[in-house]
Amino acid sequence: MKPQINRLPESAPKGFGGTAIDRSRPVTFRLDGRLVTGFEGDTVLSAALASGIDTLGSHLNSPVGLTSRAYPAISHASLRHDPQFALPMARTPAQDGADFVCLGAERSRGIARLFQAGRTLGLKLYAAQPMPYPWRATPGLAGSSSELLVIGGGVAGLSAALAGARAGLTVTLIEARAFLGGNSGLFGTQEGEDAPEESMTRLAAEVEAADAITILKSTEVFSVGPGMVRAHQIDASSGNSRGHVIDMAASHIVIATGSLERLPLFPGNRLPGVIGTLDAYELATRYGVWPGQHAVAATSSNFAYRLAMLASDAGVRVDRILDSRSETASRFIAFSRAYGIVQSPGTTVAAAVVARAGGTLSVHLEGRSEMPLVTDRLLVSGGWQPDLTLWHIAGGTSAWHAERRRIEAQGSLDSIALAGSAAGYLTRRGCIQSGADAIDQLLGRQRRPVDDPSVDRLHETPDGPLAIAPLAGEAAPAYLDAGTSLIQRPSPTRKRVSLAFWRSPPRGLPLLSEAPQPLAVNEVAAGVDLSLVPAEAAGIVAQERVASVPLAAAPSEPRSEAWEPVPLDEVPPYLAGRYGDDAKIVRIVPDEPRVLEAGALIYPDSDTKHPIHAIGVVLRYATSGTVGLVVAQAGSSRHPVTVRERGQIIRAQIEALDP
Repeated sequence: MKPQINRLPESAPKGFGGTAIDRSRPVTFRLDGRLVTGFEGDTVLSAALASGIDTLGSHLNSPVGLTSRAYPAISHASLRHDPQFALPMARTPAQDGADFVCLGAERSRGIARLFQAGRTLGLKLYAAQPMPYPWRATPGLAGSSSELLVIGGGVAGLSAALAGARAGLTVTLIEARAFLGGNSGLFGTQEGEDAPEESMTRLAAEVEAADAITILKSTEVFSVGPGMVRAHQIDASSGNSRGHVIDMAASHIVIATGSLERLPLFPGNRLPGVIGTLDAYELATRYGVWPGQHAVAATSSNFAYRLAMLASDAGVRVDRILDSRSETASRFIAFSRAYGIVQSPGTTVAAAVVARAGGTLSVHLEGRSEMPLVTDRLLVSGGWQPDLTLWHIAGGTSAWHAERRRIEAQGSLDSIALAGSAAGYLTRRGCIQSGADAIDQLLGRQRRPVDDPSVDRLHETPDGPLAIAPLAGEAAPAYLDAGTSLIQRPSPTRKRVSLAFWRSPPRGLPLLSEAPQPLAVNEVAAGVDLSLVPAEAAGIVAQERVASVPLAAAPSEPRSEAWEPVPLDEVPPYLAGRYGDDAKIVRIVPDEPRVLEAGALIYPDSDTKHPIHAIGVVLRYATSGTVGLVVAQAGSSRHPVTVRERGQIIRAQIEALDP
């Protein structure tokens, strides 16, 4: 059994003992065959990190860290061959006795796997094929409808949900994680505000007590359009996690997805042990996870100083804070001096290197001749970018804000509004008030100014420019973002046509525009800082290249439970050719009345059980019965089949669809 070597003690102060876990209820599960231990309330990801698994795999012969923003899809081992049962590692509950496997990437095989360090998942990663989440190609099943749908359960989303309920609307609040409140605790308290934990607890309690508000946790929205959203939901009510893609209709939508932390650009910025301050804060406060005994911070933002103080209170030694800004002022900076933390203004990271096999990092400094810093963990913060992913998918526009050095939303959309950090607000007070303002905007009511106070620059230095280190020939890659894609900092074009045979060709894209996959908002922002994207074109590039998932137009009226997400006779694109080019859409009629679960495999008889021998799959439940896709030979009327659902054998017959 693997010990939880990266778990802080339950008594750790400042909430670093983990508020989401129940240490009296241990769990043990398998991940790719290895035993992992955790606690009730852990996700598969947090339990793996607590147990010392911190490496996703390798890309360009360099290890890539496993983090809350970069993780693989997983599945129960018995369902690994069916992409419909893929689950997100960061949202799937750790369940006692479960047997999970990683999906979607090639892994080392044979003897090579025997020599891998225990800290890696061993995935082989390719930039042109970002970590796939198969459910994004799955049509949505009909979900519930409401008058207002709020995306994001931070303080802005909670405020918007409450304002909507007070306005007499039926509200659905969707949060990707298993808890409400967000991460306002990292950003501290301004004059006149209560403690962030008090705000989050109070707002969450009010939302949970409101009869007009339905809360969907562990549910991530990945596509949005006027009147409808598509989301992937984890259902663990049966004790066995299952994922479902659902479409939900709403007359009004609020996007309150917060901000993304940007990644400083230096070689080795995604090595195991390198992590954003927000990710590190969430892992510690929610799950009590903190690898190593000492850390170094590299930042252009003030909030890294607050995390350093909180970590110090929890017994972690923060050796040094490297600040790329030459002159800084902040209440956090002043307080951190009292902790004895060494501060190095005007200092940036030149490169991070794996110091030795045990996992420590060697941090080299730009323009400094001193010895590299050796640390267990490198906390990085390159400033904050509003998360406009869903805003762009919905058709919203944006533009580069030169003073704040980020992409910000512009204009408005019918029936869709932004709130909180996603709307550009900087303070907790502004985020909370913006939730109510978004409701006023959607309902056409008179709007009141949002109080988003900013501290004078003399007392609170704003975020500095993104720290960018020079390219280094043989160092580890430098990536533009810490998310699911692996887009490197583009290499400069070389004038020489050919290279000597003993030299490696330059790595990375010569132009950001040549990236074969969609771009994240942070990657577009990094392109502006690198002069690869003209500032005046940043909004257009973001609108065109941000990862999007097509969403069919919503019905003109809010749909009922009888609404069909796709035509009955349409083969989903992700299943095209899987059961032959002449596969048929049919009705599946169980011998005993029951609803068959979408994704359940169809077999010719009860003796056949290997997924490769399946002759069809259940697509959806419609008002006229269960609809499935089967091979042409089984498409004849009254053909007997067997459906395997959650280990059960269900006898059924095939009927032709009504014309």
